[in-house]
Amino acid sequence: MGQWITLTTSKGPVAAWQAEPTGTVRGSLIVIQEIFGVTEHVRGVAEQYAAEGYLAIAPAFFDLVEPGLELPYDDAGMKRGLEIVGEIGLDAAVDLVEIAAQAARTAAGNEKVATVGYCWGGTVALLSAQRLALPSISYYGGRNGMFVDQPLKAPVQFHFGEQDAHITPDIVEAQRQAWPDMDVFTYPANHAFNRDASPAVYDEASAKTAFARAVAFLQENIG
Repeated sequence: MGQWITLTTSKGPVAAWQAEPTGTVRGSLIVIQEIFGVTEHVRGVAEQYAAEGYLAIAPAFFDLVEPGLELPYDDAGMKRGLEIVGEIGLDAAVDLVEIAAQAARTAAGNEKVATVGYCWGGTVALLSAQRLALPSISYYGGRNGMFVDQPLKAPVQFHFGEQDAHITPDIVEAQRQAWPDMDVFTYPANHAFNRDASPAVYDEASAKTAFARAVAFLQENIG
């Protein structure tokens, strides 16, 4: 079972959910939230990866603007979440990933760190590979298309829903073209198909297949 820890940043303390595995630690994973905060679902994702042998840390990025905030999965929550991530900015988000990664290395006693991110966090995960050289798993990163002209410094695995109205096939194809050596997977599912807290979009079969692929990616890249 996980617990809340505190990360020290230049902008003040930031909470993070830390899920510790039992037995030998394979490495560490930074879990990067959607635009709703470190919700029960995000904490559950961290626990899911901890069960596979990875120390998982999910920083509460919203703490950079409004500490302790978790938003509902509705239109009002989405609107507020978009406002907050816009205020945080992607540069500050990547800086927080770097701080969390160092905390993970210390806690795990292991230098191997990767990231996994969802929606907004999917793009932060991509940037973590481009700027921090962290192997990363990017789920339906809506802003990924803005960065296809930037090289990768670490491997990235991509997951997209074929029914995602926000990320059209041409955007997915641009990522295949930009990084032909990387796996770009698509599923017969919608945006946020991994979020089991939202029955309207959750697709169990796609989520399970993607998770198995993500674990295989981690085993290959960090142990």
